[in-house]
Amino acid sequence: MSEAKEMQDDEREALIAIYEGDSAFKQVNSETYQYKYGEEGNKSFLLEICWTANYPNELPSFNLETFYNRNLSRSAKDSIASILNEEAQQWIGCGMTYTLFECLKDKLDELLTDENCNAGDGQQMIIGTTNARVEAEQSNSDSDEEGVANEGKDGKRDAKREHLTKAQKRKQWDRVDSKGNRQRGWNWVDIIKHLSQTGGKPE
Repeated sequence: MSEAKEMQDDEREALIAIYEGDSAFKQVNSETYQYKYGEEGNKSFLLEICWTANYPNELPSFNLETFYNRNLSRSAKDSIASILNEEAQQWIGCGMTYTLFECLKDKLDELLTDENCNAGDGQQMIIGTTNARVEAEQSNSDSDEEGVANEGKDGKRDAKREHLTKAQKRKQWDRVDSKGNRQRGWNWVDIIKHLSQTGGKPE
């Protein structure tokens, strides 16, 4: 057995013992490990570390392109990868998976910002359909019409939108939660219902 393989076996046992009972940790296989940061369903991301055949004498690979991270911005992924690479360089030749998982915990606040975690909300891919993208801000068509009506002579829109009926105001409130965020899937299209109304493609 090679030295690298022996070190991997030792580290594998240590990781399983350390993270026993930690639901954020997952062993995918003998060379692949995942850790979930943040609160699921809110701001969070998943880091996957894959050992190479010669690990830990060379750097492992870092995977942030999982479906779980679909709303994580590119800049956030680049920041995480940069932090991991910088930390990993110091530990070549030693088991480093635990150290890499833990080093991100101190930087969670700056990594899990609204800008980093909400990228892509307006263009959710609907599973099971091809090229089925929902146009972002569907409700903007209503507000655009209001804005045109409120344009002044200089062509600029008024800063305030006035003269909304009670029904319009109630509709706006129904679209958001207590924090002003829309619920996940608010602008998704029911493909089955849509096809039943429009009919399939003619043979």
